[in-house]
Amino acid sequence: MKRFIAVLCLFALMSCGKESADMLVYNAAVYTVDSSFQVADAMVIKDGKILAVGKYNDLSDKYAAKEKMDAKGASVYPGFIDAHAHFVGYGSGLFKVDLLGTATWEEAVERVKAFAAAHPDLTWIQGRGWDQNKWPGKTYPTNELLNKAFPDKPVVLTRVDGHASIANQKALDLAGIKAGQTIVGGSIDVKNGVLTGLLIDNADNKVYDQIPAPSPALYTQWLQAAQKNCFAMGLTTITDCGLSYHDVDKIDSLQKAGKLDMRMYVMLSDNDENLAKYLKTGPYKTDKLYVRGFKVYADGALGSRGACLLHPYSDKPGWVGFLLRNPSHYDSVAKILAATDFQMCTHAIGDSANRVMLNIYNKYLKGKNDKRWRIEHAQIIHPDDFDLFGKASIIPSVQPTHATSDMYWAGERLGAERLKGGYAYKQLLEQNGWLPLGTDFPVEDISPFKTFLAAVVRKDATGFPAGGFQMENALSREETIRGMTIWAAKAGFLEKEVGSLEPGKLADFILLDKDLMKVAPDSILKVKVLATYVGGKKVF
Repeated sequence: MKRFIAVLCLFALMSCGKESADMLVYNAAVYTVDSSFQVADAMVIKDGKILAVGKYNDLSDKYAAKEKMDAKGASVYPGFIDAHAHFVGYGSGLFKVDLLGTATWEEAVERVKAFAAAHPDLTWIQGRGWDQNKWPGKTYPTNELLNKAFPDKPVVLTRVDGHASIANQKALDLAGIKAGQTIVGGSIDVKNGVLTGLLIDNADNKVYDQIPAPSPALYTQWLQAAQKNCFAMGLTTITDCGLSYHDVDKIDSLQKAGKLDMRMYVMLSDNDENLAKYLKTGPYKTDKLYVRGFKVYADGALGSRGACLLHPYSDKPGWVGFLLRNPSHYDSVAKILAATDFQMCTHAIGDSANRVMLNIYNKYLKGKNDKRWRIEHAQIIHPDDFDLFGKASIIPSVQPTHATSDMYWAGERLGAERLKGGYAYKQLLEQNGWLPLGTDFPVEDISPFKTFLAAVVRKDATGFPAGGFQMENALSREETIRGMTIWAAKAGFLEKEVGSLEPGKLADFILLDKDLMKVAPDSILKVKVLATYVGGKKVF
């Protein structure tokens, strides 16, 4: 007994003078992603924040931690941050028909039938993910099969990019859409005087306006299901691009009630309701939520030929796409936001849409600044326009998997010369010296590892193409990690809180079984998340 007491006393003496902590992570490769991209082997956490990062022997001598976690050689990175995604939309999509990977329109309709049979109580059938570019002939579908299968129940199916939909006749009738109608920033397809059900960009708004809002319980299910999948992928902060203030209120309530741990940076959709509410109060911030951006929509998508180009599509002579609003609208929004602390974040795909927005931004930003206005996607840029980003400190926010998804057909749309200004991430990085990366999920897969593969190797999941796609615009591994962490944080004014593993910052971090800085290219997609922590709390 005396010996036991002596040992306890000795331990107490050894601990005397040490600072208390909650957790000591050791035997790890801790990538700080600080300014010098240091690698440590241990990290100390207290009250949800990082106390210190460094050598295990030094930290164990200085801190008395309640818990010691042996990482067993795992790589530790800051929690991944998706700089452009649709968290709420992704969550809702988990409860709709999944049309990703369908090989034909007929297969898509069969999936809809199976889903409808399994959910007979639904008043509307919704789905997302079809892509005619992956089907034989690459032609748009029409709604005859849907009309036959669902004569009395409305059905609407969104294209993978969210910029086109197919609606059955019942849905069109409920929305009051008729042949011959026109709409600014949209297209209603008609053949031989009959609606085909194809609605491009703004044309499908009336259909979606008819769909009842989800119950609070269902909305909670959406977000919790989305959060679960995000944490499993090492994502700890998500930028949700284009929500209503109603969504913000619901998210805020769920976070405060402890029902949602995901950190979120929110861009509000560009509409009068959102502007009226938030321009009065200014940005809104809590420990898990930051509302500081407005998402503006310049054009559609390249895949649906809604992107606005300077010259006609190579595979559709005479057609240049369209802007979704009159140019005067974008100018007026920029003028309003320039006098506030809000970001202007504009979806722009085509070279014409990008030029219009870059010129408007430059008009109001007037040179170098720290307002961090963003161009979301910045997908096709005319060679003469790249420097417009740097001149006004405009941030190109890009999604590398768009390149590897579009590379099969983008050349057909654009032609070889114009394609050189597409998905030009290295050129865009050079403009400001930093570049936030995202996925645009559910348009693309949620996986940040696919982002890493597409940015560094410029290949898809099958290893195509052998030499990589336009490798002159590949990013280095360090640049890509920064783009998925600290630069993504900076894009949402969160770089002082998250995005790197430094003292004083929130303890959002992940453990990986393989090191992304060293893993072979063909093993990138085999990397597994072993654990995910948000504010020092294990969430996966």
